[in-house]
Amino acid sequence: MVLECTTSMADNPYLVALALFEQKGARAMPLAGKSQKTVVAAGDQPEELGRSLILELLLRVWQRSDDGPLQRNSAENGLLLVELALERLPEDLPGLKAAWLRSGDTPIFMKSLQAISSRAWTISVAKFEPVTLTTLW
Repeated sequence: MVLECTTSMADNPYLVALALFEQKGARAMPLAGKSQKTVVAAGDQPEELGRSLILELLLRVWQRSDDGPLQRNSAENGLLLVELALERLPEDLPGLKAAWLRSGDTPIFMKSLQAISSRAWTISVAKFEPVTLTTLW
């Protein structure tokens, strides 16, 4: 079910795909995001926009492999899709990213991310299956 929003763009949640990995001994967290024109109902998943952001992010991550091997940070939380209020992007997300890049403490990062986001999904794929979004919160 999709809820059509008639509010301003600033009132619409922002979707952000993010990857947590290491390359050449350094942590990296590339992001891809976009404001939602339509917001899916609670319990549903942002299928079309979410998959588009995931594809964009994974293509950028794949391009980075030219610089050396990549190792994802964790199997369950290495690739995420989160829904944030627009004001959280410039205020909170850069600080969370910087803290994780410094410390690599994924459990603290996940708790902090949950505190600023309304919903989140892990992203996975199995052989011969479509991309799967699994609700985290």
